[in-house]
Amino acid sequence: MGLLRLLKGWVLPQLLLGYIFIVSGLIVCFLMLLSCVIWPFDRQLYRKINVHLAYSHWSQFTFLAQWWSGTEVYLYIDPKDVGKVGKEHVLVMMNHKYDIDWLMAWILAERFGMLGGTKIYGKESLRYVPLIGWAWYFTESLFLKRQWEHDRRLISKYIERVVDYPENYWITVLLFPEGTRFTEEKLKASQEVCRAKGYPLTKHTLLPRTKGFILSMHGMRGKVPALYNCTVAFPRTGPPPTLWSIIMGVPLVAHFHCLRVPLEEVPVETDEACGAWLRNQFKMKDDLYDSFLKNGRFDGTPRTIPQRATDLLMWSFWAVVTCVPLFYYVSSLFLAGTLKQQLIFLACILLVSVVMRLMIRVTETQSGSAYGTNTVLVNGPPKQGSSQEMGPAGDTRQAKPQQAKKEE
Repeated sequence: MGLLRLLKGWVLPQLLLGYIFIVSGLIVCFLMLLSCVIWPFDRQLYRKINVHLAYSHWSQFTFLAQWWSGTEVYLYIDPKDVGKVGKEHVLVMMNHKYDIDWLMAWILAERFGMLGGTKIYGKESLRYVPLIGWAWYFTESLFLKRQWEHDRRLISKYIERVVDYPENYWITVLLFPEGTRFTEEKLKASQEVCRAKGYPLTKHTLLPRTKGFILSMHGMRGKVPALYNCTVAFPRTGPPPTLWSIIMGVPLVAHFHCLRVPLEEVPVETDEACGAWLRNQFKMKDDLYDSFLKNGRFDGTPRTIPQRATDLLMWSFWAVVTCVPLFYYVSSLFLAGTLKQQLIFLACILLVSVVMRLMIRVTETQSGSAYGTNTVLVNGPPKQGSSQEMGPAGDTRQAKPQQAKKEE
């Protein structure tokens, strides 16, 4: 076991994993592109096809986490709600504390058979991320420009369409209302806004953006049965919870708290009531996380959802499809190839390494949106004379006087 763990840290196995992911992803995205010819004639068939194609690609992430690194996720949920998971459309609301909190949600989605139907609310640039961003586009994730009037119309149309799925094909929409990943610098900016507006201060979460959430609650009511309010935590004494740790084969342990809230219980009588409810949920998240830091676990009894072998089998399929021709080519190349061909091959290896690093970079906290620069997604445009400055993803901050004047 020690030798196997040592091998996982070597560059060659990691490059092989990257090669399998990239080549299989290109195949999947090409098939998704071809499936677009079906869309005008039969959208439901298009969606069925792409749910399975998406799973064949995204399950490689859960394979890496579960089978390669041995990561485990403990789920804290009301026992009466367990049977509903994976059998209804849901909006999953999370805070963005870690680089890979989304991957922990994907592990559970895989175990409940929900992974192929997952979607995101994401910033516009994510659709251009090679492979995973392309797949999100073909599976109808929502990409926002952080321009409120444009995004308001987009969200309304999206909600009407997104729940129109074939029977027993359940969708899971992942929403991060904070609009960016957590850092101490962003926390300070968030706390400044909370003090200015009289909102409760938090230590582990950022102030959520309300406008997009409120619009989603109005549109999803009567179409999506429930919201899952999820909070992820990793022990402070464990390895760093990053995608790089997963690729290195380091086992992680995640604690995943999930509270199912029927959508009719979310107040929508006024925007103020709905916004206050959202802020209270994030204050509850903050208290939950604070309790976890003190006790090393959430309150309640954790349960382990059994692993399925489906993602392991899917990865094995892609390993055979992509590696058999690779090994044949490499053996031929170094037995009878020219120096030029060998150098081109080595350059391709370098390219795979660079692409892997760039894709890992997308998941890192430092790559998140700035908190408090030019956005209107959630809070909308500032009122005249307000100290808020518009920023990406609905971020707001205390504007400098000359900036506030320019915005007016």
